[in-house]
Amino acid sequence: MGYVSENFWHDAVNKATTDLFTFGYKHVIKPYFVFNHQPDVAHDQMIEFCKVTKNIPPLMWLCREMLNYTDPVLETNVMGIDFANPFGLSAGLDKNCEMPVLMDSVGFGFETVGSTTSRPCPGNEKPWFHRLPEYDSMMVHVGLANDGSEQVIPRAEHAWHDAKSMQVSISIARTNDDKTGDLDEGIEDYCMSMRRAAGRSAMVEVNISCPNTKAGEPFNESPEALDRLFTELDKIDRPQPTLVKLPLNKSWAEFKDLLDVLAEHNVQGLSIANLQKDRTGMEIPRDWEGGLSGSPCYAASNAMIRQTYREYGERFAIAGIGGVFTPQQAYEKIRSGSSLVMFISALMYRGPQQITVLKRGLAELLKRDGFDHVSQAVGIDA
Repeated sequence: MGYVSENFWHDAVNKATTDLFTFGYKHVIKPYFVFNHQPDVAHDQMIEFCKVTKNIPPLMWLCREMLNYTDPVLETNVMGIDFANPFGLSAGLDKNCEMPVLMDSVGFGFETVGSTTSRPCPGNEKPWFHRLPEYDSMMVHVGLANDGSEQVIPRAEHAWHDAKSMQVSISIARTNDDKTGDLDEGIEDYCMSMRRAAGRSAMVEVNISCPNTKAGEPFNESPEALDRLFTELDKIDRPQPTLVKLPLNKSWAEFKDLLDVLAEHNVQGLSIANLQKDRTGMEIPRDWEGGLSGSPCYAASNAMIRQTYREYGERFAIAGIGGVFTPQQAYEKIRSGSSLVMFISALMYRGPQQITVLKRGLAELLKRDGFDHVSQAVGIDA
């Protein structure tokens, strides 16, 4: 099948359909079917919608034909993996692997499932989410609720093998429950999920930076603890590349200490970065717990990406996360050093067709600046 960008009529239909979905989501779906429910309820309804629609092949075919924009300028190879485009769904939304069929059909380059943990985890007390539309953000306090890696990882493996063009990554984290113990228990928790994930996805992400757990974040607060964790993870044979999801609220010296440790281990990529904890200048109720997604992460994430690319660009691939709502913002993240770009908040505030808006817009920006492939733009501003 040819590229949408190279077929006049397919390209025209794709653009018209995307514009129609954008209008419909903004004026009908978001106000009357999403924002008229509490965020936790809307989240559950979205997951249920994905579970139902994945069993309707004609609808998925229609999504692929009408919304999936393809262009050779977007294709890239990162860490030895071929991607149809650099855009991915970040971990934190599809914790139990119930969305890949729809994400594949609308044209994501990859999806990160999870984070999943060695034991089934109920997560924190609800509410898990608070909307902050004035900041293009969500307050997130889920606490790694998921069915457990013994169940989630086989689903992810199945989704990866069945996907038409999308790669699947598995994010693993430490279980957040009453059985959480000392550092050794935490290391074994990660190792158990890593053994289950080995060879069963395109990539595996080790999340050491969830800000909403009982045990805190010991593996990003101490380079020694991080070294102990990856010394044990290195003993697990896994063919797929490993990324590490890092915290956002660190000084460069603290962040660099973590990178120096990771550089000595079996780690190929970095996910930069997790939720924003700093609420400075924002009017947010004090009793709202959790970290901030979306726009509050954007500038800090880009700054950390640029510095990391300057000093470790030859050692690690970077997957940039945080505040991507427009093609220009995705392009800036790529020019800062990101080979891959992940997002979540834009799906809720802009709609599922936003992946098409991002891909089409990025392709236009790359061509405008004379690039033949997206990889040529990575890090040129760093």
